Amino acid sequence: MDPGLPDGTAQDQPVFVISIAAQLSGLHAQTLRSYDRLGLVSPGRAAGGGRRYSARDIALLREVQRLSQDEGVNLAGVKRIIELEQLVDDLRAQLEETAAELAAVRAAAAQATAAVHRSYRRDLVPVDRRQAVVRWRPTDPR
Repeated sequence: MDPGLPDGTAQDQPVFVISIAAQLSGLHAQTLRSYDRLGLVSPGRAAGGGRRYSARDIALLREVQRLSQDEGVNLAGVKRIIELEQLVDDLRAQLEETAAELAAVRAAAAQATAAVHRSYRRDLVPVDRRQAVVRWRPTDPR
């Protein structure tokens, strides 16, 4: 739990007004508005239309600031990095879901195979005729 979040508040729940979000992120409120217009960070909206930032938004604002100030990436590059990171996260989630589905299918196939094997009659024994010993009997010439 983040120390700045009220008890029972989720990371994605928009709770911070722009002035508090600016303080928490170390940015000016006008910078937050600019980032919103550019699509770098998309805060939730209150009933009256005011921006409400979540803890995840604050972390994203800090990352935008780090990339632009410390790494020298321009805002278009920052936006692309954020988009690609989101794509990677989405693909990882999809991969985990697919892996879980595959595991379920494999488990079902194993159960079905085991059920078929249990249904085999035990009194029948397959014989490989290529290796069987057969006594030859001449056919009756009549």
